[in-house]
Amino acid sequence: MESVFRVLFVFYCLEAGAFLLLGPWSPAWDRNFVRLGYAPVSQLLLHSWFRGAVSGFGAVHLLWAVHDCQEWWAQRHRRTSASAS
Repeated sequence: MESVFRVLFVFYCLEAGAFLLLGPWSPAWDRNFVRLGYAPVSQLLLHSWFRGAVSGFGAVHLLWAVHDCQEWWAQRHRRTSASAS
């Protein structure tokens, strides 16, 4: 059961990471926040450093997914090595 949760978590991290990494630089991001109506918040959300921060958060999600995959693989390898001996 643990492996099911791990796979779901890795899938979540990959999906959220890709969205957060690429989303702030898409035209849809511009269209949504230009229509916000409140100029100071709209300007903040459209600023390049804010977009970079959101993309950085996406990169953290992607790295976390890679780390979890490596950890899962190492645990699996240790289990198969222990059962073989």
